[in-house]
Amino acid sequence: MKVVMQLRWLEQQFKYDGTQLRSLFGYLGYGLLGDSVVAWAGPCDIPPEHMVDGEDLNNDAKICGDLMVHMIIERFDCDLLFGVSMQRILASLAIDVLQELSPQSELSSKLYREGDDIFCDYKKISISVATKSPVSTLVHFAVNCVNTGTPVDTMCLQDFQVDIQMFAKHLMQNFIHEMQSIKDATHKVKWVK
Repeated sequence: MKVVMQLRWLEQQFKYDGTQLRSLFGYLGYGLLGDSVVAWAGPCDIPPEHMVDGEDLNNDAKICGDLMVHMIIERFDCDLLFGVSMQRILASLAIDVLQELSPQSELSSKLYREGDDIFCDYKKISISVATKSPVSTLVHFAVNCVNTGTPVDTMCLQDFQVDIQMFAKHLMQNFIHEMQSIKDATHKVKWVK
């Protein structure tokens, strides 16, 4: 099967502050030419000048956490509508991965998605945003690894007893497989006259 996107797990932890959501993040930083998914763990603290979600800006939202697993997805052949769709696919796949990896089946059975966010018992687990650059569509998707440093009630990978790196790698692989499956589906239908 042809690889539709490249992926990279970064061993080094560093803070996500919104500046990483930029075109060619994967290529200029890590040599991933073309569509890519780059993931790492680190704190999160996004100042207003780097927020791209108008709703967050209007609400003077605070977006932060002491440790999250972050993903930057970049696609060069799609519009913002597809970018938002990717967010929702990621959220759904993240629930699948948590339910697969967590020994806390009673807890993980309560996971649900609202839009592009994941919740459990009304506690937030993820953050996400999609945007456009002049050359590509970008998504930042992140999941809490711990519950400290967050401005709202949260749940995290620690609650589900799921390893950070294992979660990230499973989610990236499942996401890339889903993107390839979507692309393949567009190649096997014939024209309707």
